Amino acid sequence: MKKIVIFGGGSGLSQILKGLKLFPVDVTAIVSTADNGGSTGALRRELNIQAVGDISKVMLSMADVNKDLKKLMNYRFEGDTVLENHSIKNLLLAALLDIKGDFTHAIPVMCKLLNIKGTILPITEDCVDLIGITTKNEKIYGEAQITKSKAIIKEIKYNKKVKVNPKVLKAIEEADLIILSSGSLFTSILPHIIIPEIKKALDKSTAPIMYLCNLVTQPGETDGFSVSDHLNYLNQQLGKKKISIVIANNEPIEQELALKYSTEEQKDPVTYDEDKLKKLGIEIIADRIYTIEDNILRHDSLKTSYLIFSYLMRNEK
Repeated sequence: MKKIVIFGGGSGLSQILKGLKLFPVDVTAIVSTADNGGSTGALRRELNIQAVGDISKVMLSMADVNKDLKKLMNYRFEGDTVLENHSIKNLLLAALLDIKGDFTHAIPVMCKLLNIKGTILPITEDCVDLIGITTKNEKIYGEAQITKSKAIIKEIKYNKKVKVNPKVLKAIEEADLIILSSGSLFTSILPHIIIPEIKKALDKSTAPIMYLCNLVTQPGETDGFSVSDHLNYLNQQLGKKKISIVIANNEPIEQELALKYSTEEQKDPVTYDEDKLKKLGIEIIADRIYTIEDNILRHDSLKTSYLIFSYLMRNEK
């Protein structure tokens, strides 16, 4: 069975994992752990633990359980109480961290509870935070604050040296394909590849690197970016090994929905610039890879996963 290692965090990674779990592949999801907003941020401050939100979200996307259990896990308390906005899945993982002492021992218990067949690994066991550096050389502390900032971010770094989870390095070494998932470049993808140990591991790996390109731009991060702009930026951050395959959307997004994203969230469709992509000398997999769920634009998890699986089968040795 082919081994896929996929890097990401939050909704982008979760969406693609919903589809990948349906294919006969061995998936290891590497999740960023610097989130400090919402329920996760509150739990970090109150319990002095690592970020649980992205990991619990990824777990639920890979879970093989009935709808009632998924609904329970996603349930958030409402009202003016100490539990306000906390989800059950976050509270459970926080409790397991307290009981087991670290993610290494807590995650397998949660995976068994949710009947997860793949592997989920935090990029680090450390409590870390992101720092965004603006074009005016101002520092913005915290992932949530970086995302909310209207300033233009030019660089991301950590607040301290990051010790990489050894299991992550082992997974990279054994991978047949490495995927940089869709999601915020600055808070979901860069937190992985700016770590020197990860760059070295990727350089040593024999697996090709694939990028699943975003559907829309991110304000203050990738304004005006085309598919090739995303690739060029990521390749600048990587080590010697660069991206060799890209999956991108090549079908226009419905005008009404595109206008909604532009006016309400200052996000625009990522331009598919085929001519520039061809000059990069990489394999291009282009198709309509988006769907609309509850009036929200998302990657079509099943179709995108099929394209990934098809690539693996075409390149099977």
